Amino acid sequence: MEMTYKGGRLEVGKMAKVNPIQLQKHLKGVDYPANKQQLIERAQQQGADENAISVLQQIPDREYQAPTDVSEAVGDIE
Repeated sequence: MEMTYKGGRLEVGKMAKVNPIQLQKHLKGVDYPANKQQLIERAQQQGADENAISVLQQIPDREYQAPTDVSEAVGDIE
């Protein structure tokens, strides 16, 4: 198990889980359907942290029809 100390918090594994509610707040205002790059850009504009951006970078590169599609894709990341 990989453990790293970042910014005052201990992270286990390669990626910490992201709070789905917080992630959707970062995606507020997205016009769906939207592709992966549009989601990443919107999250950056909304001030999403490094972890949230990292999670979005790992979802499949496709078009998402609704916020629930994004949440499902994020939930599928191991």
